[in-house]
Amino acid sequence: MKPEPDEADRTGADVPTTWERLDQLLARLRPHRQPLSLVVDGLVVAMAWNVTYLFRLGFERWISARPGYDAWVMLGIVAAYLVAFAALRVPQGMWRFSGFGDIQRLALACALAGTGSAVVVLMLQLSKVPRAVLALHPVVALMGLALVRLAYRMVYEHARSRITGSDAEVKRALILGAGEAARRLIAGIHHQGWIVVGLLDDDPAKQGARIAGIPVLGPLEAVRDRAVRGVATHVIVAMPAARGAERRRAFELAAPSGLPVLTVPAASELHSGRAAIERVRDIEPEDLLGREPVQLDEAGLSGALSGRVVAVTGAGGSIGSELCRQVAMYGPARLVLIEQSEFALYSIEQALAAEFPQVPLVRLVVDVKDASALAGVFDHWRPQVVFHAAAYKHVPLMEELNAWAALANNTMGTWRAAEAAAACGAERFVLISTDKAVNPTNVMGATKRAAERVVSALAQRHPGTRFMAVRFGNVLGSSGSVIPKFKEQIARGGPITVTHPDIIRYFMTIPEAARLVLQAAAIGATGQVLVLDMGEPVRIVDLARDMIRLSGHTLDDIPIVYTGLRPGEKLYEELLADSDTTLPTPIARLRLARLHDDDGAAVMQWLHDLAAGGRLDDSRVREALRVVVPEYRRQQA
Repeated sequence: MKPEPDEADRTGADVPTTWERLDQLLARLRPHRQPLSLVVDGLVVAMAWNVTYLFRLGFERWISARPGYDAWVMLGIVAAYLVAFAALRVPQGMWRFSGFGDIQRLALACALAGTGSAVVVLMLQLSKVPRAVLALHPVVALMGLALVRLAYRMVYEHARSRITGSDAEVKRALILGAGEAARRLIAGIHHQGWIVVGLLDDDPAKQGARIAGIPVLGPLEAVRDRAVRGVATHVIVAMPAARGAERRRAFELAAPSGLPVLTVPAASELHSGRAAIERVRDIEPEDLLGREPVQLDEAGLSGALSGRVVAVTGAGGSIGSELCRQVAMYGPARLVLIEQSEFALYSIEQALAAEFPQVPLVRLVVDVKDASALAGVFDHWRPQVVFHAAAYKHVPLMEELNAWAALANNTMGTWRAAEAAAACGAERFVLISTDKAVNPTNVMGATKRAAERVVSALAQRHPGTRFMAVRFGNVLGSSGSVIPKFKEQIARGGPITVTHPDIIRYFMTIPEAARLVLQAAAIGATGQVLVLDMGEPVRIVDLARDMIRLSGHTLDDIPIVYTGLRPGEKLYEELLADSDTTLPTPIARLRLARLHDDDGAAVMQWLHDLAAGGRLDDSRVREALRVVVPEYRRQQA
């Protein structure tokens, strides 16, 4: 007969050691350390009073020679010391971190209390209290108080070293999820010095059982119960195979606990071999999306990329580097990396060489604004698929003083790259676009919308190459995005800055964005824009609050400050303009938008006029953009 889960697991239970039990006891007492500190300090002061009598009078007389009122004097002195300790905030000190500063504060408190007590005793003419006892007692009390703290710290550090094998802080985890992942996690993190105090799981069959010797204390909701959390210092969500919504629910339940929340790697990370189950990590914003990954046409992607020469412009950027990694997984004949930043190119080349040593790499420092260099590169290496990720994307930075740089790079650079791709006979050219290109209110968005029109115009002129664009929202974790900024602000202790309480954005992860771009290359027809159904938009302030709570802080610890909308910034972004129409694709949650760009000749003439002219100032760049992007309306700060 198959044993019950608790019986099956009990045989392999890990019995807590004496040091682990001691650590748990100290952890349970820690929330009450201030009153306990006063009690212990009062006892030490009373003991020091008796030790001083013993030192002054000897064993024969240290009790018999005392006056009858000595007990009341001792109580008064203890009270005086406790008042001095409270006034100097001695109980707020953490004994396990006691140092010279704490001893200084104790010395001052003992000096004040001892002097004050001696003055009161003398004023009351309590002459039978030995003057030597009054003089020596503060010194003996200070020695006793310091020794108690030193002993506590020694015991704590010894327990910590016996548990963790080092001087690292003891970490006690409450694990959400009691499946196979939790079992493997317990085995892995035990050797890293973690103590698992319990597990929570919504499966009634598991509640009350033991997993690897650790009890399942209740459902996930129980994480809200302080008694269930007990002495835990961290919450770990161990549900890698759960659906996105289920994982998000677990994070939302854990966030109000006030404890740092960690998670095991997602299923995709585990399957790819990039992470091990015991490598717990902080909650990333992509964990909070609660969205299922888009299932793509793997066979179509393989047919479009395997054995082909693939070029990526902006190969060292956030999107470009992830594109390179995902393209490399499909075994291209050659991967041509085009990047103007030497360091970025070196970084992606090193990463790809280590992860995909079988993929031939071509590493080129080339600026997409350099038409002749780009044409020479494409003519020599003859890429069959081109992903154009090179762009200036920071909205406020491009809005003031850098409008010409945005136009030259984002729009004219797209023209140069697309023309070079068509001239060398490339089969596909994919432009990375943005939701900011829809009804743009800033230079960056307008230049990307103009780039879409360039791609549409070239699709009419070069039928041998399929030209398409991919439009998506904000990419979590990309360079210059809000997420790295929030992380840095939390690490500094705040505040977190948000431009407006009502600002919302669509979000996606870098891998999602890269896979969408690859899918566009496989299924997109010429002149189309591929759009991802990104679900519900996210309020930036809600994202900031989630990141604060999941880091173990509160809004009191790290406040949120509103700074006002920046130049060119909208409260919300759109993925499709009103005049666009969409068509379904074989890929769920992906749609194709056919844009009404019939006047390709006018766009090409506009480009040639720009190329023939010189550098324009910001106002003239905006005027030029309105010619091909009539819906562009600048948003004032």
